[in-house]
Amino acid sequence: MSRLVAWLEDYVLPVANKIGQVGWLVALRDAFISVMPITIAGSAAVLIKSLIAVAKTNLGWKTFAWTMQPLALMCNVVWRGTFALFALFLALSLGYHFAKILEVDPLAGAVVSLSSLAMSIANLTKVQVAGHEVVMQHAFDIEQFSTTGIFTAILFGTIGVLIYAFCVKARIMIHLSANLPYAERRAFDSLVPATIAIFVVGAINFIFQAVTGTFFGNWLLHTIQWPLVKMGQGFGMVMLVTLLVQIFWFFGINGLSVMAPMLDSIWLTAQNVNITAVRNGKPAPLLWVRGSFDVFAWFGGAGGTLMLIVAILLFSKRSDYRTIAKVALAPAIFNINEPVVLGLPVVLNPVYFIPFIVAPLVNVAFSYGVSMLGLVNPVQAAVPGILPPIIGPFLACNYDWRAVVLCIVNMLIALAIWTPFVFAADKLADANSPRPYYTRQY
Repeated sequence: MSRLVAWLEDYVLPVANKIGQVGWLVALRDAFISVMPITIAGSAAVLIKSLIAVAKTNLGWKTFAWTMQPLALMCNVVWRGTFALFALFLALSLGYHFAKILEVDPLAGAVVSLSSLAMSIANLTKVQVAGHEVVMQHAFDIEQFSTTGIFTAILFGTIGVLIYAFCVKARIMIHLSANLPYAERRAFDSLVPATIAIFVVGAINFIFQAVTGTFFGNWLLHTIQWPLVKMGQGFGMVMLVTLLVQIFWFFGINGLSVMAPMLDSIWLTAQNVNITAVRNGKPAPLLWVRGSFDVFAWFGGAGGTLMLIVAILLFSKRSDYRTIAKVALAPAIFNINEPVVLGLPVVLNPVYFIPFIVAPLVNVAFSYGVSMLGLVNPVQAAVPGILPPIIGPFLACNYDWRAVVLCIVNMLIALAIWTPFVFAADKLADANSPRPYYTRQY
């Protein structure tokens, strides 16, 4: 065990540190976090509309459903202003955060990033008229601004901000020394760099369209984004990401932050696809999405550490461990695991290395198999990360009671994995405790 930990410290930890310090990855992570209100609001609209539909079809509450119809229509409006434009919000957020990392005007970076996305999206759409497909020119299909535009927003938002930052740092700008208002002075400073960045991105898209006859965003969607999303549905890929998150966390590095660009760009995209399908009255097409990790394995935080706390409270005889567990219990119920991970600690504690890695892997593998057999709905709504276990899965799986059963089974499995190591930690702590010193009596 000590050799494995030492090897991970020597070879894995430095890589994780370097990944966590890459400015672009930090900006991408912060961009996804910043648009969380959009994600939650759009998911809430889906949940409310689904609840009204369930009340009508499953419970026979037709009067209730009719009364709530204005609320359902309002949810459609909320949807159009949130999830339907997800890529737009992501482009703005990425441009802002990436420009801050590069130490240039973040507002101008956000505008350049948004413009770069818009130039990469097809300005035509196809509609069915009297059974025939008609191409409408100079019209955007709103679906291009939702999930389908995430990778385009990331790619061209990054390129646009990089060019803008290069021009600013090269002093390619009009700098007026006149006593202008602050907003006007910033606008003039960004005028030339932003124009150059927008024209370069426009040239890239023009050349690509002239050579291939298709828009870059469409090509990116079908050749890169969808293959990656489908790859993320594979069992091996899901297990690998779970393993990496747990290893990073064991060494005190927030694995969710390190892996956030990968988790969000692949599995959050898949989650948005499911949410969009359910909103349109279709079954969720994808098996495993971003929220699946949270609701089926990471209860109490990464590692399923809520069950470590329960195991300590049930079986540990050491007052110091029990005191820490009591303090950490309330945060863990709301999926905040830092008090136990850093206070016990679990981080760099060889006794807890195996359960900290194995429990989430077993939970993910079991939940993946149950989902693949169709015994539980896949996650089809984004729920706040602080929702307690049982409640979170029930809502995330669109009011599926089977998700509650699966969550309870997973928690019992994790408890069974953690318990032997709680006993081992007690024995090891007792063996290493200093023995009392007795003075000899005469």
